[in-house]
Amino acid sequence: MSQTPNHALPSYLNADDLGPWGNYLQQVDRVTPYLGSLSRWVETLKRPKRALIVDVPIELDNGTIAHFEGYRVQHNVSRGPGKGGVRFHQDVTLSEVMALAAWMSVKNAAVNLPYGGAKGGVRVDPRKLSASELERMTRRYTSEIGVIIGPSKDIPAPDVNTNAQTMAWMMDTYSMNEGATATGVVTGKPIALGGSLGRVEATGRGVFVVACEAARDQNIDVAGARVVVQGFGNVGGTAARLFHEAGAKVIAAQDHTGTVHNAAGLDVHKLLSHVSQTGGVGGFSGGQALDKNEFWTLETEFLIPAALESQITVHNAAKVRAKIVVEGANGPTTPEADDILAENGVYVVPDVLANAGGVTVSYFEWVQDFSSFFWSEEEINQRLERLMREAYAAVSQVAKEHKVTLRTAAFIVACTRILQARQVRGLYP
Repeated sequence: MSQTPNHALPSYLNADDLGPWGNYLQQVDRVTPYLGSLSRWVETLKRPKRALIVDVPIELDNGTIAHFEGYRVQHNVSRGPGKGGVRFHQDVTLSEVMALAAWMSVKNAAVNLPYGGAKGGVRVDPRKLSASELERMTRRYTSEIGVIIGPSKDIPAPDVNTNAQTMAWMMDTYSMNEGATATGVVTGKPIALGGSLGRVEATGRGVFVVACEAARDQNIDVAGARVVVQGFGNVGGTAARLFHEAGAKVIAAQDHTGTVHNAAGLDVHKLLSHVSQTGGVGGFSGGQALDKNEFWTLETEFLIPAALESQITVHNAAKVRAKIVVEGANGPTTPEADDILAENGVYVVPDVLANAGGVTVSYFEWVQDFSSFFWSEEEINQRLERLMREAYAAVSQVAKEHKVTLRTAAFIVACTRILQARQVRGLYP
């Protein structure tokens, strides 16, 4: 006797406050009408395959014991092993990690990488830990999630507040537990441990490449164009530098330390040096301080949100005066804000396409580790740019065919690929 499908939310979620996961679910609902016969499988996209919550206890330098909550979520692995970063941040939640894992599923499928989506995080302010405490926490977290990660199962990478050193600790810990060196268990590693050339700048480079493709679509000349960037780390800083070198004017930058503005254009190289020395853009002498809310109202050709999620919301979307928004961060625009931007004619290149450069070069690193054969940085950048241009062209074509936004088109392309894999694999047992 057939049963009515169960569409209830997983019991570990608060139905009244879904957070970022709720934003992702809205995006899936929007794309469902375009999935045809595959829509019978759409609940697959609304449920993570696996969500692991772990306790991460460590001994602090003063001898006391501290406990941190860690997560690793594998959203979907129909097309290959899970792939996604690990972030250390005091505001990390299960809802956030679930959404980020789901967006990784979509991102990997949109760029046609042979991966599923995963994400990890520890709720901690890493600035409050010493280097040795941070290492102990990273190693304990890796041991706790070691049961579900592996080179052919789930491959972590750097994200917010994690870097190549973090990945080195994770790789070493996993390898010690396995009894053999496993370089392919993480990507974003130091070059000395099998990391890939070009990985640090990959996400920002990808943002710049798709921004140039979008500019061509919108008949905008990058040379002389104005650019404003939120977040000035690996992603925003790299994108800003490449825009600057292409003749664009970066007129404003914002991060957690403040906002700086110069209508004539900031000296990006000096600003990057300032950020390296001080930890943020605040106090940079080459521009004037600007109220953080005014940042969104600046008239510009390109707006690059490259910080955290939910930055463009119903409260500021109507004030955005950019021609093109290129999402360097994950989930920086809420669904409601997305509608406002579309109504106002703002051309949005979504995160699942725009910031896929990082995972693309992570894929290159993973392949190089398996083969023990490494490419030059020039080869890496050429391969990255080709894949990003091809992905943009495919998504742009679908957007024109269905007369939908690039975000909806990216979800159509990605969800179709994921669900096709789910369908032909079938259900076991």
